[in-house]
Amino acid sequence: MTSPTPSPTPPAGSVALITGGTGGFGRALATRLRDADVRVVLADLDSDRNRSVAADLGVGFAVLDVTDHAANQQVVADVEAEHGRLDAAFLNAGIAGSGDTDALDVEEYLRVIAVDLHGVVYGTDAARPALRRAGGGSVVVTASLAGLSPMPTDQAYSIAKGGAVAFVRSIATALHREGITISAICPGFADTAIIDPWREHFESADFPVLSADEVAAAMAAAWTSAEPGAAYVVQPGVGALPYRFKGVPAAKNAAGESARIPGQLLGPL
Repeated sequence: MTSPTPSPTPPAGSVALITGGTGGFGRALATRLRDADVRVVLADLDSDRNRSVAADLGVGFAVLDVTDHAANQQVVADVEAEHGRLDAAFLNAGIAGSGDTDALDVEEYLRVIAVDLHGVVYGTDAARPALRRAGGGSVVVTASLAGLSPMPTDQAYSIAKGGAVAFVRSIATALHREGITISAICPGFADTAIIDPWREHFESADFPVLSADEVAAAMAAAWTSAEPGAAYVVQPGVGALPYRFKGVPAAKNAAGESARIPGQLLGPL
């Protein structure tokens, strides 16, 4: 597994859908893809502000609540109807918890899980048939470093992002057989609205944060260059690097030899 690289660039005229598309990462990614002659559709909640972002960028806009499974399917259908195909789905919508370490707020947990995890599953399920019809394509999930190294200050976010990484790894083989590559981008702290509650602490500690464009560069590279099921850590001064997952201890049979998992449990390769 190697780091995704910026080349080859997506073919001009290909079509990309970006959920949570009017936020920092989405805007930066849309700008990159638009400049590469990709037809871009931003999907986000319905508001004058979000529509204005898409209009200012000169890209399409679709109303989407990612927690609604049927709505995800409808947006993909609308993209195909307008553009004739879908080549890449960037499942980027996400929210953070309050950062309250004293107690787990179950209502907040359910809200974060609905957007950050269920939105990824629903988005993948919706995009999969369209990507197959296009002859293959890519799903790029915006996870987080918190999905690999959980944050004690935000349990709900860590659980959701960890689940998103696990989903990417578990479905990668099945999608790869269909010509679809799914991968996860796991940025560290980045200069977006999600760090606003702690921004002054980063500034006072002189702690480097990622620019939205640094993350967008990794997302764009993952479209064409990611390995199936890979998770790429993005950190300031480092770039995008593949995360090396450790294997778990194998079961031993009566002879003390490592036992192989039955092939039926792994699925066809």
